[in-house]
Amino acid sequence: MILIKKNWYFLLIWSFIVSCTANIDQINALDEKDDKATVIAKNSEIIYTENGNVKLKILAPVTKIYQNTNEPYNEFPEGITVYTFNDSMVIESELTSKYANYYENKGLWSASNNVVAKNSKGETLNTEHLFWDQKKKIIYSDDMVKITTADGIQYGQGFLSDESFSNWEIKKPVGYYYVEEKTDSIK
Repeated sequence: MILIKKNWYFLLIWSFIVSCTANIDQINALDEKDDKATVIAKNSEIIYTENGNVKLKILAPVTKIYQNTNEPYNEFPEGITVYTFNDSMVIESELTSKYANYYENKGLWSASNNVVAKNSKGETLNTEHLFWDQKKKIIYSDDMVKITTADGIQYGQGFLSDESFSNWEIKKPVGYYYVEEKTDSIK
């Protein structure tokens, strides 16, 4: 009888220790949920509309949505392509990058790693980091930029533009190169 009682106490204590360990693992898993995406989508297409008109179309190979953080955000770890449209559904601008984030509460997009933006005038912006503030309706960068226009190529540090990339300025220009067109004369 004493042997059975000792085994019973041992089993009771052992089960308590095992159950506590499992609960600690579960608690640790809950604590780490901020680091984990709540939604992962492959080959996603996100469309934003205003008054029934498509204004923005976003294509991404992988989209990770983090909702259980103090600052919810979407991550595009394999890059992003963004098209903006006017009311006639004509593309106003196009942006590509190899990495991007979107911070919901701030309405702020961050694109990095080989960012290329093009506007309806045929101008092209190249930089390594670009922000789009949806609330202020501006795009900007503090990094080096290169803008190619029909007249030439401009370089500088920092950039500011309206969100359609049609009215822009380089904050600290460092160089401008004219593009010379060669014409072949027919004899």
